[in-house]
Amino acid sequence: MNPPDRDLPAPEGEVVKTGGFLRRFLDMPADNTAKTVAVALGLCLVASMFVSAAAVSLRPLQERNAALDKQVNIVQVAGLYEDGIDVAEAFDAFEPHVLELATGEFADGADIEGQVLDPLTFDDRAAAEDLTLSAPLDDDPASIGRQANYVTVYLLRNEDGSLDKVILPVYGYGLWSTLYGFIAIEEDGNTIYGLQFYEHAETPGLGAEVDNPRWKALWNEKLLRTDGGDGELAITVAKTAPPAGPEYHVDALSGATLTSRGVDNLIRFWLSERGFEPFLERVREGEI
Repeated sequence: MNPPDRDLPAPEGEVVKTGGFLRRFLDMPADNTAKTVAVALGLCLVASMFVSAAAVSLRPLQERNAALDKQVNIVQVAGLYEDGIDVAEAFDAFEPHVLELATGEFADGADIEGQVLDPLTFDDRAAAEDLTLSAPLDDDPASIGRQANYVTVYLLRNEDGSLDKVILPVYGYGLWSTLYGFIAIEEDGNTIYGLQFYEHAETPGLGAEVDNPRWKALWNEKLLRTDGGDGELAITVAKTAPPAGPEYHVDALSGATLTSRGVDNLIRFWLSERGFEPFLERVREGEI
């Protein structure tokens, strides 16, 4: 039996379809529904691959930029920032420490269920979500949900080794977003040097005025507690000064009542006994 002759011409008038699946797919009409859906899915798949590859490749750069931005804000709130300075060099003047909030003691190098608390790599935000390093809040004026048991604080010392300032991380909810920032406290543990937020999504022109240099300047030399730090927490963000006096008062932002209230709540939370007060008490006693 002879094999069929594959080179015989097709009968007159008959169209012979050759090639595989791809050829048949390409030969489909442009308005074919299946072809349109397949092309759309293919484009989405290719685009998602490019986006994923870009995200992975850019992640180290994003992390470096985030770390640099954090350093800039710490240097700024401490009053050391000038145009053109080497931020990394200026940041080297600060001592980072992992602080245990409950005791006010440094916990550098502590091993918490297999996690070593290294002040150079400790992630405060991740700690606030880690069930072993944080606790839920029943009374939560700052609206943060969970509070980390450990946070990173920064000390700035004078040339003779004496304490100049402490830089403390603070955060809490405003109107539309969580505001993340730093507050700088003088060596007496009671006088505010500055407050600065570095991340938020408050309303431009209203709540976003927390970034206004004129409003930030209002915090300088305000006091936290009465009686030289031994009394009650009196610092307040409000339209009118508290009974303790104007030295404990920062004007609320005009037209941004809820953002101002959020700032007041988060500051009073973090500077209370549930926040940094055990540590600030040690600062006032000259133990740091």
